[in-house]
Amino acid sequence: MNKKIALYGFNNLTKTLSFNIYDICYAKSEREHKDYLTYIDEQYNSARLTKILCDVTEIIGAHVLNIAKQDYDPQGASVTVLISEEPVEEQLKDPSLNMSGEVTPRTILAHLDKSHVTVHTYPEHHPDQNISTFRVDIDVSTCGRISPLKALDYLIGSFDSDIITIDYRVRGFTRNLEGKKFFIDHDITSIQNFIDKKTLKRYDALDVNVYHTNLFHTKMMINHIDLENYMFNTDPDDLRPTQRREIHDALYKEMIEIFSGENIYQEEEVQ
Repeated sequence: MNKKIALYGFNNLTKTLSFNIYDICYAKSEREHKDYLTYIDEQYNSARLTKILCDVTEIIGAHVLNIAKQDYDPQGASVTVLISEEPVEEQLKDPSLNMSGEVTPRTILAHLDKSHVTVHTYPEHHPDQNISTFRVDIDVSTCGRISPLKALDYLIGSFDSDIITIDYRVRGFTRNLEGKKFFIDHDITSIQNFIDKKTLKRYDALDVNVYHTNLFHTKMMINHIDLENYMFNTDPDDLRPTQRREIHDALYKEMIEIFSGENIYQEEEVQ
């Protein structure tokens, strides 16, 4: 399918990329928990998220039509952006569109012409554990020639991505000039084909693909834990070797459970 298809009418294939990441941090004291959540709230507020989504829109070759955003109390943010494949003349845009660039809320939604980009954040910690997590969910749904896969490397680099789950699916069909249906308009065997090799080297990756339904799934977990990147307000060099090993193991177990979607080690401890 390398040759460009001559289509009859509009390309109405819907391509959806669901991108989910976890950032993991070791924060032992209640103060460290609060400081970490404050840092996340400032680093990934709706203003920053809006910038990321607008960059994604530009990378995939789309145009922003509308932006909705919200910051939450005590933590979290959401943004939605409506986008279009082709530019829209100013006089045709709805005058109520939120395009001022002013950002106060922490939720952001971008709308496209039959396409959209959304992001939601979920900071989390438990008082009985020393691990804090920050989750980001991003959905990029496009209709037409533009593809959300072009933005993958940018999205991975925009966050501290320790665990990544990516789903890509193509829905609907379009027709060529002779009326033949096409249920996908590009070649793909794995989501990993669209991630830079330098990026992939940093992760262990697993694929689950259902080719006949155009459904592709990739899970990735960072393959090297450098404690300097996971300690909050603490220098690992100030800790004893046994303490560093315990923290490393705690971080690794948390990542494995999130990557696997199971309470592997917690259940072992209960038994």
